[in-house]
Amino acid sequence: MDIAIVGAGMGGLALARVLHVHGIDAVVYEREPSRDARGQGGMLDIHSGQRALREAGLFDEFTAIARGEGQDMRLLEPDGTLLLQEDTPDDAPLARPEVDRADLRDLLLDSLPEHTVRWGHAFASAGDGVVRFADGSSATYDLLVGADGAQSRVRALLTDARPEHIGQNVVELGIPDIDRTHPDLAAMVGRGNYWVLGDGKSLAAQRNGDGRVRFGLSFYNTGEDFFATSGIPLDDPAAARARLIDLLAGWDPRFTALIAACDDTVAARSITTLPIGLTWPSTPGVTLLGDAAHLMPPVGEGANMALLDGALLALALAAHPDDHPAAVEEYEREMFTRAGAAARMSADMQELLMAPDASQRLLAFFQPG
Repeated sequence: MDIAIVGAGMGGLALARVLHVHGIDAVVYEREPSRDARGQGGMLDIHSGQRALREAGLFDEFTAIARGEGQDMRLLEPDGTLLLQEDTPDDAPLARPEVDRADLRDLLLDSLPEHTVRWGHAFASAGDGVVRFADGSSATYDLLVGADGAQSRVRALLTDARPEHIGQNVVELGIPDIDRTHPDLAAMVGRGNYWVLGDGKSLAAQRNGDGRVRFGLSFYNTGEDFFATSGIPLDDPAAARARLIDLLAGWDPRFTALIAACDDTVAARSITTLPIGLTWPSTPGVTLLGDAAHLMPPVGEGANMALLDGALLALALAAHPDDHPAAVEEYEREMFTRAGAAARMSADMQELLMAPDASQRLLAFFQPG
C-alpha cells in the first residue's frame, strides 16, 4: 500500500511514525524546502495527545523535553488585579505539560527513517491514484492523507467547507532571553501561562523552553479587516508596539511594559475555524487529519487532536492491512465523534474569552464551585 501524507506537521509526522512502528512505510510530502525553513511557533499544551506519543514509542523522549512547570497559571484583570495563581509542584504529574513545538517536531522527525519526508513538495492536485506537485513531479498512492493544515488543499477532494473568521485577531510578539534582559518582567510572568483578560482584549504570555516569552495580544469581536483598519503598522515594529500600547489605554503599566520590551518580531494572525462537527462521506483513497479536518479555536486542543488523528489512523491501517477503505472508515467514524466534541468544547471556551466578563468566567472555569 502506497501511503502519501501531505504535510509534515504534528499529525502527519505522528501518522508516519506510528505506521513505521507497525512496519508500514509511508512518504510525507512537505512544501517547505527544509526542516529549518521557518520557525515553528511557541509552546503546545499536550494532554490527550500523550496517547499518540505512547503509540509512537516516544513517550520517554517526550517527558525529557516537556516542561511540567509550564502548567503554572496566572490570571489577571487589566487593572492589575491578580485573580488566580497556580504554581505547579515539582513532583506534580505531567497532566498538561508544555513543550516547544519545534522540539516536539524534531522528536518526531528524528524518529523516522531517512527520506521519509520529501521536502520542497507543494501539493498541486490529486486524482486517479496520482498526486501532483507544484514543481511538476508526481507520485502514485493508494491512500492520500491531507495533513496540510488550516488552508488544506487536499480538503477540497472531500468537502466544500472552508475556514471562516470568528471575530478574533491576534498580534504575536516576544521578549528573547527574558531572565537576563528583563528579570523583573520575567518574575512577573512566571514559569508558565500568564493571562490578562478584559475590555474585549487579552494578553496571553507563555514562556518557551529557550528563554523567550511569546505574547499573543488578542482583539475580540473584530472583523476580517481589523489589520487594515486598526492602525497597527506591522511593517514597522517600533511603531506597531507604540500603537498596541495605545490600544491598551487604561491597562496597568506593567502590561504595557511587556509590549514595550518586545523585540522586532511582530506577526499578525486572523483566527478562523471550520464548522463544528464537519463530516464527509467516506471516500476510498483519501482522508484528512488535524486542522485540515477540524480546524478549531486555538485554546489547547488542536495539536492534541492532530497527534491522536495520526496515531489512530495508523492503528486502523495496521489493523486492516489489506483493506484500507475499511481502515479509513473506522478512523473517520471515531475521529468525527472525538474531534466534534473537542470543537464544541473549544467553541464554548472561545465564547467565554469573548464575553465582556471574560476574566471572571475564566476564573470560574478554573475554580468551579
